[in-house]
Amino acid sequence: MKKFIFFAFSAVLFAACGIDVPKAVPTSYPTMTIAKSDITLPLKYSATLKGTSDVTIKPQVSGQLMEVCITEGQQVKKGDVLFRIDSRDAQLELESAEANLLAAQASESSAKLEYESNKNLFEKGIVSRYILESSENSYKQAQASVAQTKAIADRARVNLSYCTITSPVAGVIGSIGVYAGDQVSAGTYMTMVSGNAKMYAEFSVSESVLEERAASDVKDSESMLAGMPDVTFLFKSGTEYGKKGRITSITGTVDRTTGALTCKATFPNPDGILYSGIQGTVVIPIEVKDVMVVPQNAVVRLQDKSLVYKVAPDSCAYSTIVTTVGISSGRDLAITSGIEVGDVIVTEGANNLVEGQRVLF
Repeated sequence: MKKFIFFAFSAVLFAACGIDVPKAVPTSYPTMTIAKSDITLPLKYSATLKGTSDVTIKPQVSGQLMEVCITEGQQVKKGDVLFRIDSRDAQLELESAEANLLAAQASESSAKLEYESNKNLFEKGIVSRYILESSENSYKQAQASVAQTKAIADRARVNLSYCTITSPVAGVIGSIGVYAGDQVSAGTYMTMVSGNAKMYAEFSVSESVLEERAASDVKDSESMLAGMPDVTFLFKSGTEYGKKGRITSITGTVDRTTGALTCKATFPNPDGILYSGIQGTVVIPIEVKDVMVVPQNAVVRLQDKSLVYKVAPDSCAYSTIVTTVGISSGRDLAITSGIEVGDVIVTEGANNLVEGQRVLF
């Protein structure tokens, strides 16, 4: 009890003597001195993938579908059989046409012999010119008949080949819209083969962006495309596709509604990872040279303004409105105005500062 009273008395005595309790000392804020450097900024555009040679498969003849030789999602090579249509009628038409061709060729041969014989007799003065010219006309008619029946036979042969539908490109089979036993005709949708050896991502780009990035002496689209950097494709999950692409085409006209050009970036797809219809993002890395680069955390967003806190000679921080490029590298920003080379700014904790606050550094 005596010890307790002693400690209590001591505490009252210290308080009466005006001894202050230690206060928290403010920590310093990290700063940097502004200098110019280069920065690579990613321009991102929503895109949809499509095979560079997507082909819709439709029959060119009518008939009963006898066999479906593929399955959805199957990888096929150019020339692989996809469907077989009943070919019996086409086969009979071909046989009939070939028989007519043989008959026409026989008639031509006879007409030729008769013409050559009459020509020999005319030279000897045995037959009249009328007989010679009549035989010559018969020979020409026989030749025309052969040409006509040959064309009919060729057409029948082509129609027969149409009964076996093969893939015009290498790629992946899409949804199949028919079944064995269906009656099909010209124009019936059967499937789509997505030629996926190469895929292109279609997206829209502001005309001004392309103009700014093109060299001053560029006069045609080919030179502009050659000067564009390699691009990256990001899946919706944010995963980056492992192979780089190139911008390979730009439409020749600007959309009046959006003020944008449609671009296509082509990506190699040797492993068949990419499929038509996949949506993602095309990233174009744009290099900006000789600009003031600051950490993204140094910039405070206030409504439509961007601020940084510049440290004055008295070690106090004052907000300054700056203009940024508007695109972040993910870590840094490029500033085009509002501060100058040599200025000192706060790089972290700027959101916690108040105007005129002393910054210890």
